[in-house]
Amino acid sequence: MSKISQLLNKYDIKPIKYQKQGKVTIVETNDRKYVIKENNHNDEIYNYLKSRSFDYFPRLINEQDDDYEITEYQDMVKMPEEQKIYDMIELVALLHNKTSFYKGIDNDEYKKIYEDLSNNIEYLYSYYSDLITIIETKVYMSPSEYLLARNISVIFNRLQNVKVDLDNWYAIVKDKQKVRHVVLHNNLEPSHFIKNENNFLINWDKSKIDMPIFDLYKFYLKNSEYNFEDILDRYEQKYPLLKEEKMLLFILIRIPELPKVTEDEFINTNTIRKMLLNIEKSNSLHLPNNSEYEPNHQ
Repeated sequence: MSKISQLLNKYDIKPIKYQKQGKVTIVETNDRKYVIKENNHNDEIYNYLKSRSFDYFPRLINEQDDDYEITEYQDMVKMPEEQKIYDMIELVALLHNKTSFYKGIDNDEYKKIYEDLSNNIEYLYSYYSDLITIIETKVYMSPSEYLLARNISVIFNRLQNVKVDLDNWYAIVKDKQKVRHVVLHNNLEPSHFIKNENNFLINWDKSKIDMPIFDLYKFYLKNSEYNFEDILDRYEQKYPLLKEEKMLLFILIRIPELPKVTEDEFINTNTIRKMLLNIEKSNSLHLPNNSEYEPNHQ
């Protein structure tokens, strides 16, 4: 706290109240509030975003070489959670639109993605094959084992279908020499979006440059309870995905998870049930066909 106090003195900020919230400290003065957290030196990404006319992040108060980052505190307008998600994803689409560019690649980049996913699918098939062999030798199955045994064909069918989709995707991209990249926020959460008279994305510590689908994919992994079709539709109204991008996104989403087995059977059963629900839910996601897209010559 002494370092924070010294920093506040440096910028003539006179606190009357401190409040700890997770990894950040909220400092209140007589006329405003500030957010203070460890400085991850995001000045390069902030400067780049501003150069691309994207300034939807809280204004930085202090110098970037300080140990802590001070930004203006932003109050959040109360709103339905789903509307907050839609507003956030539209801002993410704007981020991707503003920072989009094509990067030259060699064939090995797509080949590595293909081989990594193929190996993952093969590993999952072997894992579930070995697991179900062990389960079927038991006289009495646990609830989670019984649930898995009843639905193992669903998992195997999904793995086979995803492998076919992956092969089709690779046939499209293997000879491409460019890939579309954007700035990824890379840590999308409802709590990282603030709306008042403006929109803000906060917590840029994990931001990086990569394909736009990875913001969507990681958001889906953490927030699969939301209607992803509607979310994706909102996103594509502002920033349409290319055919090969959407194919890869849906492949990633549709790969079954590797369940984490614990000593708590209630948790194990819920884990298997959630995975099966996600498989069923992702059945509504249809891979794009050639009639939906103009040929992409990039």
